[in-house]
This record gives sequence, C-alpha cells and structure tokens, in this order.
Amino acid sequence: MILFPAIDLKDGRCVRLRQGDMARATIFNDDPAAQAEIFAGQGFEYLHVVDLDGAFAGKPMNATAVERILSAVKIPVQLGGGIRQRATIEAWLGKGVARVIIGTAAVRDPALVREAARAFPDRIAVGLDARDGRVAVEGWAEVSTLSALDLARRFEDAGVAAIIYTDVARDGMLKGLNLAATIALAESISIPVIASGGLASLADVQALLEPRAQKLEGAIIGRALYDGRLDAAAALALVRDAKAPA
Repeated sequence: MILFPAIDLKDGRCVRLRQGDMARATIFNDDPAAQAEIFAGQGFEYLHVVDLDGAFAGKPMNATAVERILSAVKIPVQLGGGIRQRATIEAWLGKGVARVIIGTAAVRDPALVREAARAFPDRIAVGLDARDGRVAVEGWAEVSTLSALDLARRFEDAGVAAIIYTDVARDGMLKGLNLAATIALAESISIPVIASGGLASLADVQALLEPRAQKLEGAIIGRALYDGRLDAAAALALVRDAKAPA
C-alpha cells in the first residue's frame, strides 16, 4: 500500500481544490518544491503531482514548478494534467518523471495510451475521474457518456501501470474515500488501482489496509495532510505495521 501525497499546481503554487472547481482553490504553499521536500522528509516514498492549469489548457502550464520539484526530491513522481501528446509524454519521462498520468486523452485518444504503454512499460497510468460513475474530462469540466468501468476495460491488455480512480464529488471534501466503488473497479480489472478523492483520517488509511482493499495499490492524500487533520507519521506507521511480518 503506497500513500501518495498530492501536489496540485495552479499559477505556480501548491493548491487544493474542492470537487475540481478552480474557483474554490486554497493556496497551501507558494513553493511547490519546498512542499515536495516536506513530504519526502516526512517519509513518503512517491509523489502525485497534477498540473491543474494544464488539465484545462490541454498542455503543460506549470512546467517550471514541476521541474523544480523533480530537482528538489529523489523520490519518484507521477505527473498528470495536460498530457495529451506523445511528445509531451516523452519530454516529461526524459526529465525524470517516473510515471505519466493520461486522463482526458484516455477518452479522446485511447490509441495514445496503448502506444505510450508499449513504448514506456510501467510508466503510463490512466487517470479515471468519475462523477456519478461517468468519466469526467477536460479538468473535470465535462462529463462523458463513458462509465468508469467501461473506460478501464479498454486498457486491460494495454500494459498500463495503474488506474488512478478519483471520485470527483469527494475530492477535497474530506468525506472519506469512495472505497466501495474503488474496490469494485479493482475487482473487475487486472490493472492496479489507486484510490483518490476524500481521504480524511487515520480511519480511512486503516480501511485501505483491510483485506477487502488488498487489490488496491495505494491512495492519494491531499487536503487532509495540508490542514493537519491527518498526521503523516501516524499514517505511514500504520502502513509500515501492516507490512511487517506477524
């Protein structure tokens, strides 16, 4: 079980949104690289970074901030937001991003996902963001007719490293993960699934460690870390204890 602290970038700053609404952004750190160093120092082993402006623009918009994060920490970084072309994928992987997340393009251009997954094994993830079970695209501004499960199944044989499943309604709301839907997805496909959206407490971390959630690769943590309601050391200790032999 991997806990991924989230760094969401807007105008070069580290922010958190509520339900993906850019008008409801809270700035938590003006220096995303410094925030990355904080997370690494706390003991997290993998960062989740999203270029929010890029997700709306359809191209990277916070490249300088991302590059500074990559220079600041040695732990792997997975990056999403505005990655919709092969050249963009290659550029980020070449700059040191460990895993690229393809969201909107997975709906609009599934061939890009397949092509990239073949070319870069274990380095391509699909961001599957759902609103009422339907996949949201364009920075969550639009909802497609595709169900989350239908989209995930498109990539069963593509060599995708992971599916990152976000319940948009819960994202940034601190109401707890939608574990029922996330686990149901994980049990329906062979691709590893990462839970996202709403993780708020140690109880949520404990729920991720229960046998029913054993197929999940991990979970993304955002606002709960920033506002202090989730203690990083305690969360990581729970995960370590769960991994320790009895």
